[in-house]
Amino acid sequence: MSKLAEIPTYPCEYVKYTNEIWERIAAVSLVDVVTGGDVLESTHVKVCWDDNALYARFECVDTHVVSQYTNRKDPLWEQDVVEMFIDEEGKCRRYMELVVSPNGVLCDVMIDHDDENDPNSFKVGSEWEVQGFEQKIEAEGERRTYTFRLPFSNFSKAPQDGTQWRVNFFRIDDEPNGTRHYQAWSPTGAENYHISDRFGRLVFTRS
Repeated sequence: MSKLAEIPTYPCEYVKYTNEIWERIAAVSLVDVVTGGDVLESTHVKVCWDDNALYARFECVDTHVVSQYTNRKDPLWEQDVVEMFIDEEGKCRRYMELVVSPNGVLCDVMIDHDDENDPNSFKVGSEWEVQGFEQKIEAEGERRTYTFRLPFSNFSKAPQDGTQWRVNFFRIDDEPNGTRHYQAWSPTGAENYHISDRFGRLVFTRS
């Protein structure tokens, strides 16, 4: 069976949030976006929620950092980044794209697909901005950790027990020689993060 055959599901645990909560939250590993195979530098993602916000954490091995952009809305994906794509409606046609560089620069856009059969046919709404997004980036040795808080006020309604969103988590990692590595939670089968029908399922749970 192909590693791309199944769409993954992540049970997103309801918590009383503290910084220490991450020690017990389940992690998923990012894989090669094309093959679903192993990656050079590992990335683990953890997600949880409370009444007000979604929390996400990227735990990365990062031995070489390429991060020179300084402005919001810059094309951060041309260098090292981690990314979250979130589709509240679950139709794989409209989703927010949140991109964060190792230096803490944010690019936030809204994506609208014109043709569900053509993953390259989409509009980038760069005028859209996420509200109240918080981030904390910690670096120690060859490890870099990104922690995000995304308020539910950015969505049409807050999730409840059993709510499902379509999401994907990504990372772009550059080597010193310029080789680029593309990682994903749910691999798309191509060096293209916008194949939205490959997004995984985030299931909110209180149990």
